[in-house]
Amino acid sequence: CAIDRNRIAIGGFSDGASYALSLGLANGDLIKSILAFSPGFIVRAPGRGRPAIFISHGREDFILPIDTASRLFVRQLKRNGYTIDYHEFEGQHEVPAAIAEQAIAWLKAQWR
Repeated sequence: CAIDRNRIAIGGFSDGASYALSLGLANGDLIKSILAFSPGFIVRAPGRGRPAIFISHGREDFILPIDTASRLFVRQLKRNGYTIDYHEFEGQHEVPAAIAEQAIAWLKAQWR
């Protein structure tokens, strides 16, 4: 079974989102799409490639506050030339169904 290299994605929620962003950015030559739901950090490493990135975060997240996480990351990543599909929502540390549906639609669009 052959693997379509243009359909390799990584994603996660909370710390899993942080790991997905960190690994995806460091290995963007292999990973084409990153989905990060409420990430809290990005491990700095030399980036390779330019994966497409979907990030979402709740405005009332008290576990990983949006101001010190996603809002900061999105600005930095855009400044470094990455294309980001960013979604803030009314909510806390969660992935609402509507955001999950948007993420799935976004990923399908990346694979066309």
